[in-house]
Amino acid sequence: MENISHKFPIRDIGGNGHDLFFLHANGYPPDCYLPLLERLSERYHTYGLKLRPLWDGHQDQKIQDWQPLSDDLKQLVEPRGGTPAIIVGHSLGAVVGLRSAIQEPGIYRALILIDPVIFPSAIIHGWRIVKRVGLGYQLHPLIPTAQKRRRRFDSPDTIYKAYRQKKIFRYISDKNLTIMIAGMIKPSDGNGYELSYSPEWEVQIYYSGISSDADLWNGLPKLKTPLLIIRGSETDTFFPQTARLVKKALPSVRIETLEKSTHLVPLEKPDEVARTIFNFLETVQ
Repeated sequence: MENISHKFPIRDIGGNGHDLFFLHANGYPPDCYLPLLERLSERYHTYGLKLRPLWDGHQDQKIQDWQPLSDDLKQLVEPRGGTPAIIVGHSLGAVVGLRSAIQEPGIYRALILIDPVIFPSAIIHGWRIVKRVGLGYQLHPLIPTAQKRRRRFDSPDTIYKAYRQKKIFRYISDKNLTIMIAGMIKPSDGNGYELSYSPEWEVQIYYSGISSDADLWNGLPKLKTPLLIIRGSETDTFFPQTARLVKKALPSVRIETLEKSTHLVPLEKPDEVARTIFNFLETVQ
């Protein structure tokens, strides 16, 4: 299934059972999540999907919002002969999966969103204003850092020593941090290594998100796909207020909070995330 689509690269992790497609976060290719994906493959045939920023020949492409990424997912899943798939998405990937499930009811068996980039309507409206007045690149909290991100390194060990000191990775074990870094880089044309996911795409994803997300709130009450949301207790993305609003819009949703974890919860607690997913899927199949 490695070439199920001429343009959609897929990382086949293996396993038996229903197909499970994993959608990654902005800046984190599928191989960053190998500890989680390998656990999921114990019960499901698991695939890591590479979103458009990782496609060859798409480095100069521009998108206005995240809808094209959901369209890509539909083109992958829809021709599969009517067998509903399980979708698991983290951050950006969670929103891509949710939007697709809202727009294409019936093609997914279950939907698991891990710390999705979903914000209350007031933040969506505010971000629209910020972009309208031309301050999006300056005021987005993550864009300035992404614009200055180092992209070439002498060795994986160089990255490890730098990342091990960063607060954002405090809950990721040494082993999983090493795996995450290996998933983020590739050999450069010259010596050393470079990021697989370009900072230009990372910035574009940040800038093009959020402002078009009113459709998520409009669609949530109509969602028929069984839905689980997993969030980190210390997340700076999927706020408790957002969780309450989602529960109000869709009372059937199950929301689980994992302690001592952040927005990077699938990298921090892959075993616990997998167990939570397994427990949920046992109730919907």
